[in-house]
Amino acid sequence: MHNELLSPVEMAEADRLAIAEGPLDGYGLMKRAGEAVAAVVLARYPTATRVHVLCGPGNNGGDGFVVARLLQESGVDVALWVSGEPRADSDAALASTECRLARQPLSAFAAEPGSLVVDALYGAGLSKPLSGDAARAVRIVTALGLPVVAIDLPSGVSGESGAILGSAFRAATTVTFARKKPGHLLLPGREQCGEIVLADIGIGDGVIAHIAPRTFENGPAHWLPAFPVPAVDAHKYKRGHTGVFSGGPSATGAAHLSALAAARSGAGAVTVLSPANAMQVNAAHLTSIMLRKTDAVADLAAFLTDRRPSSFVLGPGFGVGERARDFAVALLGARQGQGAGVEGLVLDADGITSFRDESETLFQAAGGAGAPALVMTPHEGEFGRLFPDFADDEALSKLAKARAAAARAHAIVVYKGADTVIAAPDGRAAINGNGAPWLATAGSGDVLAGIIAGLLAQGMPAFEAACAGVWIHAEAGSRFGPGLIAEDLPLAMVPVLRELMESTAE
Repeated sequence: MHNELLSPVEMAEADRLAIAEGPLDGYGLMKRAGEAVAAVVLARYPTATRVHVLCGPGNNGGDGFVVARLLQESGVDVALWVSGEPRADSDAALASTECRLARQPLSAFAAEPGSLVVDALYGAGLSKPLSGDAARAVRIVTALGLPVVAIDLPSGVSGESGAILGSAFRAATTVTFARKKPGHLLLPGREQCGEIVLADIGIGDGVIAHIAPRTFENGPAHWLPAFPVPAVDAHKYKRGHTGVFSGGPSATGAAHLSALAAARSGAGAVTVLSPANAMQVNAAHLTSIMLRKTDAVADLAAFLTDRRPSSFVLGPGFGVGERARDFAVALLGARQGQGAGVEGLVLDADGITSFRDESETLFQAAGGAGAPALVMTPHEGEFGRLFPDFADDEALSKLAKARAAAARAHAIVVYKGADTVIAAPDGRAAINGNGAPWLATAGSGDVLAGIIAGLLAQGMPAFEAACAGVWIHAEAGSRFGPGLIAEDLPLAMVPVLRELMESTAE
């Protein structure tokens, strides 16, 4: 699986490098692209009474000219609509010359029920709102409910951000080349793409490796080599120990969810760290999860010395305030190699909000030499409390916001949502594509925090652990389907984990 994502700029560089490397020139790549799209149209829409091909003035339009020619040669009734002329001596101009179909101006575009539209207007490189004749074409196609096959990306969708620029086609199928773009996965663009077909047009893996993309589609191919598999001689403490901070007596449920998820994800031991006034409530609900009184930083220090935990979850149901800040800073000061052995802290919910007015305290602690990894899992509101300048910047995509936040915070940032973005301080980022609406339920985020902490406890690197946790969480929710509540998720993870374990053995 090719899980790298290319920005429009990186895709243009991939084209340039592939042409320089040969054997295909630019027009050769364009013909390959058109052949791939034409094959999809013929295979998926054999009963279309007519195919309308809409061509823009750039390379996307050049692909469209190839498609129109091939479909006409295959006996399809093709209508060709053109917006502007390709630049002289360009590959698109060559494609236009070879396509001898009669063409009509896009300004006169009209279609009929039962027909199909091939969108070859702008693709991923569009940087300004769709307007004029193109916007009118979108309105006509939408009103008629015609199926659309988009080349590269539906025109009107930003390949960089997934934003809708003015208006956009809603494709039934999108055919893209070499690698997907961020706009294929980021909302709202993802909903405009329909089924995405990734076509090989001759841009080799070596070209992609030379570009060295830093953005990925999240999935097992990206992190499975680092996924923890218990050794034959493993005992519970070899599999890591996770501590989960509990709230007061009326707010223990979130910690229970995180703790159970950490255990299900493979942590050999899990301890709920409870304030004294919640000990009895927690004890009444915990079985395989251990319990320890933890009211102050001194109690935490004793736990670090006595039990040598590997990871922590702080925030779910904990309460907002100084106590949360004190615990977080203390953990980030538990330097690895000084006997504590703390691999990482997952900061969620109240833990994040506790730093809304003191974010620099958190960021400085996370950036200290030898500090445990910090993983933050904010939803949109929590992200805005900690990074208000990034959150309010409409020029930044969700991907760019997460990257900027990770760099500032010296942390892995899991910017949650239907298109969750996981970003690392070093610039790596992954966009998750297997989310499901069933996960929009109270407590779901507490489970995610526990999964990530459980993987951290087993020694999985922080970025990979966060990516794996997000994917496993979403996959479990997707498979469970309607009726899902947070309590279902830890058990729903089991078949997903089993399949991952089996994959590591192949």
